[in-house]
Amino acid sequence: MGSNLKSNLDLVDECDKSVLLICTSYDVTDVNGHSFPYYDDNPEQYAQLISSFYKFRVAGSSDEIVGWLLPSTVERMPWTEDFNISHYTKMISTKNDDVDSINKAIEKQLIKARELGAFKVLKGWRDELYPIIAPNSAGEGLKMERAGTALFGIVTLGVHMTAYTRTKEGMSVWVPRRAKSKQTYGGMLDNTVAGGISQGEEPFESLIREAAEEASLPEDIVRKGAKACGIISYLHVRDKRAGGETGLLQPEIQYVYDLELPSHIVPEPSDDEVERFYLWSVEDVQQALAEGQFKPNCAMLLLDFFVRHGILTAENERDYVEIVSRLHRRMPFPMTSH
Repeated sequence: MGSNLKSNLDLVDECDKSVLLICTSYDVTDVNGHSFPYYDDNPEQYAQLISSFYKFRVAGSSDEIVGWLLPSTVERMPWTEDFNISHYTKMISTKNDDVDSINKAIEKQLIKARELGAFKVLKGWRDELYPIIAPNSAGEGLKMERAGTALFGIVTLGVHMTAYTRTKEGMSVWVPRRAKSKQTYGGMLDNTVAGGISQGEEPFESLIREAAEEASLPEDIVRKGAKACGIISYLHVRDKRAGGETGLLQPEIQYVYDLELPSHIVPEPSDDEVERFYLWSVEDVQQALAEGQFKPNCAMLLLDFFVRHGILTAENERDYVEIVSRLHRRMPFPMTSH
């Protein structure tokens, strides 16, 4: 593959990776580096990396860690009296252990940080609450403003759907281009439908909502035709394209769906987040992937789609096993159902 084109494994590395240097400070522009290590693969490297983070613990949730903060985040954050900060153990924890008090403390903390202009990423405030995934029922109902999740390094959930049409020439995929005005990854290519799962929302209902908002797809078409295809998971490190501070940890789990559309159903933008939709052949999509036109996690979703449909195989991809296994990273935090 040409020097200016990305291999499929390059695309995986771009989304599911970390560079040791960027985990301690912001504004690092070189985002090419080693994959975020698994403990079993390299215990020494894993321990070295993990020791550089501050751990976020929610009181009452079995004392388990639910997020990782960069030292720079801890230093810049205008902490309120609602949190315990230990620089010796590198631990951030809530003082109260009931869900309502924790939610109010987190909201108060992020509002204060936004008002003081502590973090650029908070300029993208959405008034949208994401669930905090805690390891047991004590954490059920915990939530955080979407714009603040990367500061605390918590796992976020989303839905992605690839819509496609079959013609006599073969399969064609519906590909949207994000509006250039979007705060994150403006102007890049995306999956047909994609979005975050809000607090209290089921994955499939989130998909129905996003399909209407982003692609004007009728609810009955999506409910009848969308097929659940599992999940992908990765640990991303934000770069300048994401907006705000670079180097923030962003672990994500995406619920994956496919939708085969008849030729007369055409996705159309219904808000200002999508510029337009293209109906592209598989070859056109692969070329755009190689050129780096897709948002990093969307590239991962499309590789998963190609594996599922027998387009990407062991016979035509030398890194097939590595790619497929890397599409499903085991998260370094206790996981529960959404």
